[in-house]
Amino acid sequence: MSDTKKLIEKITEGIQEKKGKNIVIADLTGIEETICKYFIICQGNSPSQVIAIVDSVKEYVRKHAGEKVYGIDGLRNAQWVAMDYGDILVHVFLPEVREFYNLEHLWADAQLTRIPDLD
Repeated sequence: MSDTKKLIEKITEGIQEKKGKNIVIADLTGIEETICKYFIICQGNSPSQVIAIVDSVKEYVRKHAGEKVYGIDGLRNAQWVAMDYGDILVHVFLPEVREFYNLEHLWADAQLTRIPDLD
């Protein structure tokens, strides 16, 4: 398994650990001049859940994949937090903010994989 695939798997598990919902993995590798290779998009129901998901991903990935996040942005109001793992950008949204920005639609050319909710 490639490092990127393992990282995607561990990020997804970190999201699920805190009951993050509606996980979508957008594969951008077929699109030219993108800032990264993958987007992982999910949501939490409250700012405190968004922060819990971000913390969980950070810890889970560090522990199970040995990778550190390069940067995290958006924690202050916790409506949309972006986590930078180089080739992978993780977006943790509140549902209404996610709907507003609609990244999945913006990157319609990407191959989208939906991960079923755990519950």
